Amino acid sequence: MEQKSKQHRRSIRLKEYDYSQAGAYFVTICLQNKLHLFDEVKNEKMVLSEAGKMIEKWWMEIKNKFKNVEIDEFVIMPNHFHGIVVMVGADLCVCPYGSGEHVGSPLHRIVQWFKTMTTNEYIRNVSIDRWEPFSRRLWQRNYWEHVIRNEDKLNKIRQYIQFNPLKWHLDRENPERTGADRLEDEIFASKIKTKAKLNTG
Repeated sequence: MEQKSKQHRRSIRLKEYDYSQAGAYFVTICLQNKLHLFDEVKNEKMVLSEAGKMIEKWWMEIKNKFKNVEIDEFVIMPNHFHGIVVMVGADLCVCPYGSGEHVGSPLHRIVQWFKTMTTNEYIRNVSIDRWEPFSRRLWQRNYWEHVIRNEDKLNKIRQYIQFNPLKWHLDRENPERTGADRLEDEIFASKIKTKAKLNTG
């Protein structure tokens, strides 16, 4: 099944939302050993396996699990995941930890919950439906985060997510990449790698 823009690249527009003070984050989570478990890019579109559909299900569940959290654009790629998480009405400090997550943000708990839920269901389906097994852990222990500080940065990241399948041949997570994506280089230059705070996923 091909990803449809309505379902997989849903955008929200929050009126009078100050991205410099509230918590909006661009998150990247990669599979351990960069295995291709979520199927593949065909004709410049991502075609999801059952495992990929499972990842989408749990990402959509975040807004039900966590209070004051919205999800914006996201995309599931063969061996990694990109998504925007917005803390709506959350009581966060303006200053983040260094260049990373705001004080009081539940982002690390959201990521760990997502990794735990998806890992547990994947393991069940290895036994039940013979999904491709993995060694030791499904996801890499760490994840990448970027604090979105303004509308311009938000729109650039949305554009990157929207065109990620189209530019899979240039993706830094593609072991067969044939070149570089300038927008990707710009965005990832200011992202930081966050060590897992919980030993899950």
